[in-house]
Parts: sequence; C-alpha cells; structure tokens
Amino acid sequence: MIFTVLIPLLIACLIPFVSLYKHRIHTGIFVFFVPFTIFIYFIQFIGTGFEPVRHTYNWIPSLGINFDFHLDGLSLLFALLISGIGSLVVLYSIYYLERNERLGHFYVYLLMFMSAMLGIVLSDNVFVLYTFWELTSISSFLLIGYWHFKEKSRYGALKSMMITIFGGLSMFGGFILLTVITGTASIRAMVANADIIMDNPYMPLALGFILIGAFTKSAQFPFHIWLPDAMEAPTPVSAYLHSATMVKAGIYLIARFSPVFSGFEWFFIIVSIAGILTLCWGSYMAVHQTDLKAILAFSTISQLGMIMAMLGFGTEAAIFAAVFHILNHATFKGSLFMVAGAVDHESGTRDIRKLGGLATLMPISATLALFGTFSMAGIPLPFLNGFYSKELFFGSAIDLGEGTSALASFLIEVIPYLAVLGSIFTFVYSMYFVFGTFWGPKKLDELPKKPHEAPAGMLVAPGILVLGVILIGLFPGAINGTFIAHAAEAVNGEAVAKEIYFWHGWDSTAFQMSLAVLGIGAVLTVTRKKWHGVYQILPGRLSANKVYDWLMAKIDIYSGKITNAYMTGSLRHYMIIILSAILIATTGFMIATGGFTMNFQNLASVTIIEMAVVLVIVAAAVATIFINNNVAAILITGITGYGVALLFIIYRAPDLGLTQLVVETISVALFLLCFYHLPNLKKRQESLTSKTTNGLVSIGFGAMVTLIGISAHSSDWFGTISDYFLETSYSLGGGDNVVNVILVDMRGLDTLFEIAVLGIAALAIYTLIKYRSDKGGR
Repeated sequence: MIFTVLIPLLIACLIPFVSLYKHRIHTGIFVFFVPFTIFIYFIQFIGTGFEPVRHTYNWIPSLGINFDFHLDGLSLLFALLISGIGSLVVLYSIYYLERNERLGHFYVYLLMFMSAMLGIVLSDNVFVLYTFWELTSISSFLLIGYWHFKEKSRYGALKSMMITIFGGLSMFGGFILLTVITGTASIRAMVANADIIMDNPYMPLALGFILIGAFTKSAQFPFHIWLPDAMEAPTPVSAYLHSATMVKAGIYLIARFSPVFSGFEWFFIIVSIAGILTLCWGSYMAVHQTDLKAILAFSTISQLGMIMAMLGFGTEAAIFAAVFHILNHATFKGSLFMVAGAVDHESGTRDIRKLGGLATLMPISATLALFGTFSMAGIPLPFLNGFYSKELFFGSAIDLGEGTSALASFLIEVIPYLAVLGSIFTFVYSMYFVFGTFWGPKKLDELPKKPHEAPAGMLVAPGILVLGVILIGLFPGAINGTFIAHAAEAVNGEAVAKEIYFWHGWDSTAFQMSLAVLGIGAVLTVTRKKWHGVYQILPGRLSANKVYDWLMAKIDIYSGKITNAYMTGSLRHYMIIILSAILIATTGFMIATGGFTMNFQNLASVTIIEMAVVLVIVAAAVATIFINNNVAAILITGITGYGVALLFIIYRAPDLGLTQLVVETISVALFLLCFYHLPNLKKRQESLTSKTTNGLVSIGFGAMVTLIGISAHSSDWFGTISDYFLETSYSLGGGDNVVNVILVDMRGLDTLFEIAVLGIAALAIYTLIKYRSDKGGR
C-alpha cells in the first residue's frame, strides 16, 4: 500500500525530464497513468465482503512513528476520489494547459499534492498523517501560485498557506496531547481508548486544537476566506482542490476522530454550529459573486459546511448522509468547475455579467452544467444524486433527539430551519450560475473572443463526472452496501446499510422541506435583482478578509522591527543573543526540573600535577583575552588543547590523549596557515557596559557548562552507556580498543560527517586565501 502513496512522488522526480519533450507529446499524457493505475488498484476493494487492510513499515520505531497504513471504508472512499478525480483532472489539463506552459512544474506539484492526500487518508499514525497534512499545504501553495506572475495568484497562495499551516500546527498540538493521554500514536488505538481520552482533563484542549486544524483546512467560517482566493489557480487545480482533495481533508479528520469525541456534547455544539453557519454564509455569499469560479468557490464552502454539520450531528443517519454527500459533491462540483474552465477557455472571461445565451454556442457544456447545478441544488429528480443526500441531510436535521444542555436543546430546534435557509440560497446560486451563463440574451460584443464549444477532449472528464451523477441517482442502492455503508461503518463503528430511495411520500417532513426550498428559492431567483441590495447591509463593509489583511500587515511591520533589532551585522551581538538564549533556557529548565545535582562522594584525590595542568589551562584561556598578536593568540589557545591532552594521559587514557594531541596540532597548524594571511587583531575600545555584558555572558555560560558537567557526573537517572561499549566493542566492531571502535564503527557516521565538515571548511578557507591572492593581497 505504501507504493500507492509514494509512486506519485517517485514519478514526480521524472517529470522534469519528460517535460523536455512536451512539444512532441503533452506531459499530462504520461502523468495520467499514475492516478489511473492507483484508482484501478483501489477499486478492487469495493464489494460487500470488504475487510479493512493494514500494512506497517518501520520509520522511527523507537518513537512509535511508523508508516502504518490502514485501508477501511472511509479511507477507501477518499482514496478512490483522490485517484479517480485526479485521473480526470489530469485528462482535462491536457486540453486546458498549452504546451508552452511550465508543464513540468505543474505536474510535479500536482503529483506531490496527490501523494500527500493519499498519505493523509491512509495513515493510521498521527505524526505521519501530520507530515502529509503539511505537505498538502506546501504543494497547494505551489499549485495556487502556479501563475506566479499574477499578483492575485501569489496573494491567494500565501493566504491559503498561512491559514492552513496555522491550523496544521494547532492540529499537531492536539495530536501530541492525544498521544500523551493514550500512550500511542495510532488513530485506531486512540479510538479504542476513547473512554480514557474522555476522562482526561486535557481532552477539551486536544479537541479544540484538532477542530482548528480541521476548520482551517475545510474552509469553515471564519477560516473560509482562503478558499475563494484559491480560485486563481488553473481550473484543473480548482476542480481537484474543491471536489476531492484538500478541502475534504478537514472533513476526513473530523470523520476519523468523531468516534473519539462524539460522546462530548460540546463536540456536537461546536461542529454543528460551525457547519450550519458555514452552509448558510457560503450559500448566501455565492449569490453575490460575479466570477464563475468564485460562485463555485463559495458553493464549495457551503457544501463543506453541510457535510461538517452532519458529522457534528453524530447520529447514524447523519454520518451515512455525510459520507454519501462527500461522494455526490465530488461528482457534481468537479464537473461544474471543469465546465466553468471550458467557458473561460472558449469565451476569454469568467465574468457572469458578460456571459449569457451560451447554450446555443456551447450546447454540450450547457447540458453538463444543467445536470451538475440541478444536482447541487437538490432538485427532486430521480436521476440526480444530489437530491438523495440533500433529503438525507434534512432527515438527519429533524431527528437529532434531545440535548442535555440549554444550548444544545436550542441548537437542535433551530438547525432544521437553518438547513432550509442554507439550501434556499444553494438553489438560488445554482440557478444563477447555470441560467446566467447559458441562457438569457447573448452579449457577444462584451466577450474577449467569440465562444464555441470546447474541444471534445476537454468535455470527456466533466462528462464522466456527470455520468456519475446520473448513475448514482438512478442506482443508489448499487453503491450502498458495497461502498457507502463501509465508509459510514468506519466512522460510527457499526454496520450501516441504510436504504436509499427517491420517494418518501408527501407526508415526509424532509420532502416538504425540499418543496419549501424549491418554492422560496424560485421566487428569490426570479427577484434576485430586486433584493440584491441587501448585500450592501450584510456583509456591507464587514469582511474577514480585512481582518486577515490587517493582521498580516501588522505582522509584517512588527516582524520587520524585531528582525532589525537583532540583525545588526555585529558578530558580537549575535553571539550574545545565542549564548544568552541557551543560558536562560537551559538554566531555567534545569532549575524548574531539579536538574542540578552535586555529589562529591567516591571521587579520587586531586594531585599537584593535575592542579598545575588545570592552572596552566585557565591561565592560557584568560590570556587570549589580552593578546593582540595573531600568532601568539593561536599558540596560547593551543596550550589549552595540549593541557587537556595531558589530563587524558594523567587519567590513563592514552588513546584519547593521542587523539587530542593530533587534533590540536592540526588545528594549530591550520590556524597559523590561515592567520598568516590575515591582518593582526585590532581590539576596539569598548564601553564599560559592553565589557560588563561580555563578562556576565561568558561567566554565566561557563558556569552553566560546569554545573551541567558536575550534574551529569552526580546523577544516576540513566544507566551508563560505557558498559554497552565495553561489552560489544569486540563482537560488533571487531576491536579491543573501545575508543577506536566507537569512532570508526559505532559512531562512524559522526566521524564521517565531522571529516566532511572539516574538509568543507578547509576548502572555504583556501578559497578565501586564493581570492585574496588574486586581488593582489588587498
């Protein structure tokens, strides 16, 4: 299973070479087979007898971090959407993107994103999931900013990354808390220990952190503001992000952890409020947009809110409806984005105010848009899948039971009305999108170019998705027991085989709610221009974007001031800051944890020879402060090293002493060689304040290191590692000289990289000397 996650990354490494031949064959043709192959692999798991599959690959087993991939019904649903719609997106991009575009960059970013999303939905280890989570933020930043020469693309890319990475870091904090509480990093194990989590006082904090991560990723109010700006990405990216991947990651996270938190009433309150508010606000704002992709972007926000609300409800019916709508939304929303891209590609604009009457010029696109929008609006037709999940949503909203608190009880009462309100505006923007684009008077003189039907290749992908809309609508039972039921079971832990059928009877409350949506929505659609002025009042001048822009401006100003305060260009300042930070942090931590210990028992007596050597070392170290001659300073510094070598020999460690003598000799020789070509040291006059600061930092840092050394010798918190080296030096390293075995075998990589660092430093010094010689000694 790991190969399904890593293959896109491996193929991405080949794309730069393949794209060299993009003028002969479009790079997308080569890329198409990657997601298609993954889709074929996962489709084999669909069936009534599906059983979860698990594979473990060691990564950092000592920390409990491994590639634990778990395929159950929920992850299978998302994996099929990621790979299936990914295949269609790549197919669509072949005809959408010209060959003179930076195709190599585009497909590398797309494959990175695909791999990251697959990693999220298949990972059972929370830290591996987080790793892939942040990779989606990075790759989506690159995809949204693909047309980097556009200011709006750069702005949208930065906004998406800032908001989603903020949420990702918050989610990471929640994962750490859950790992500490349960003692495991496995999601399945956390679900099994849900009672332990619920009884822990840190549970609300962990829940809050995880909800922030999910809400930012899935564009829930008020974090929704990044999603409309993400439409500046090429249409294939928008279709992929909005229908099947990134924005669904937060939905997946809530679905995966809902068995852990669903017993907590505030989970229902927070998630339901966020979801239903996002549904209403997103659908309301979609009607106000004039850009086709902006309408669909706010539509996505609204639909995500509906799914999030159902997951918040937490009932068996609501969870089933949520996973069913995840599939339905992917089909109709992906097709609509592709149709919007086709309109833009053929007419030169996405401004709905300039469009109209395109049905006669683009009849196939108009037909696909009609099916997609009618499904999104929940029109009660038996061949539209959107109506089925909308009915299930209404049904779950009116069967929430009773709350144990006043707030929960009030929420249960108002949710059905808010569900209808959000769905009314969903109907309005759906009709606004399709009829405003394809019907009504033509405005050909306002279009940059005369439109015509999109190329057949560009219509294949949305056509397949619309076919999915129809087939799911006609045969919903075919995917129920074999597919959707397994996804719902993975969330609520119980087998679900809810019957899906079109007609519920005239007395069905859910159907009556649908009729109310149709009636009121039709009136609002016809009279849209008359009541459109309400947007001057709400939101009016209020905007979460203004808050974001203000916050980013302040961060930019104050971060610049802070940076300029310490980036002075003075090496002395940098060393003071670094050493002071280490001194304060280390000393504070050791004091808080009782780390400083002193035990002078069982120590050997100190002889006159040892005291003499130490005094010489101290004298040499102090003398370096007052020396102005380069050669003298190097030689005196060497005395300290040679003194340490003498101490090793006195303490009967001749190997260490010899090593220290060799290293010190080479260091002194190199310093002499280098400083020979540099001017003599010139010590500037410093103020008393500077000298005092230098003294305090130096003495404090030296005292800290001394105390740490004494504490390390005095403490017995851990067993000594020396016994291990003594016992295994011969059997593992083949040598009786323990020091040499440690340097060459047991810590061979350390030695290797130390040699590499010294070699690089020597090359740098040689370069500086050579550069100075070439400049005539200046």
